[in-house]
Amino acid sequence: MRDHHSHRDPGDSRDGFDKRPGRERGGRGPRVFAPGDLKLLLPALIAEQPCHGYDLIRRIETLFDGAYSPSPGVIYPTLTFLEESELITGDADDGKKRYTITDAGRLFLSEQAVALEGIRMRMDVSKRSLRGQDRPPEIHEAVHNLRHALHSHHGRWSPEEIVRVAALLNSTAQAIADGKAQ
Repeated sequence: MRDHHSHRDPGDSRDGFDKRPGRERGGRGPRVFAPGDLKLLLPALIAEQPCHGYDLIRRIETLFDGAYSPSPGVIYPTLTFLEESELITGDADDGKKRYTITDAGRLFLSEQAVALEGIRMRMDVSKRSLRGQDRPPEIHEAVHNLRHALHSHHGRWSPEEIVRVAALLNSTAQAIADGKAQ
């Protein structure tokens, strides 16, 4: 039986974390996992403690100190793929599936220990990046000040102000990328 969350082919290599153009808040943000990472991370988390899909979402959110939470649209198709691959099993528990690791899943994890360590290292880098810890405190504060200035308009943008602010932000971004002073 297919999970109702499975609207995409579970073998699809896209993990669903590509940045949506034009979305500043509420978008998916930067890619956090490389293709295939969740197919290794989820069995590892289930091997540590059998759980429901929602619990896995919360556990990953905890691993990122709350800075990132995967969508159900990524987790549930991956769980279906892993179950169909017989690496995990899902048993109904109060109407929800509780996933446990299989012997084949344990063997898979032991064979992929180095790859799993690589995923955990990349997660640590992503966590720092998502929380802004990869920036010096002065830059972090400047970004905070910029966000505050943008929010202080409360949506009251004249056409001239939109052009002026967009030009300032674009030229500053280009100068940063080029390594030049403004």
